[in-house]
Amino acid sequence: MKFATNQADRIALIKEIAERKKKLSRIKAKSKGTLAKVKLDSVPRKKPKNTINALDDTSQNPNYYTDSSKYAKQYYGETMYETTRFDNDWGDY
Repeated sequence: MKFATNQADRIALIKEIAERKKKLSRIKAKSKGTLAKVKLDSVPRKKPKNTINALDDTSQNPNYYTDSSKYAKQYYGETMYETTRFDNDWGDY
């Protein structure tokens, strides 16, 4: 660490610090643009799919199930039956 003991040393120290700050600001400005570009380039770009047609096409959609009642019985069983058995019982109230 430098210490200024007189007026001339103080002015020289101030100039040295100012030059160092200018140099650092130039380096930061250059690296800021470079880092932003590197970040953009590192992210792989994906082509957007036409998802509407892909979901409608049953041969390409692995999540498409053709028999919904069979699926509900197989995976939800009694729970599905108990929650939907009164769905059509509207009656006269």
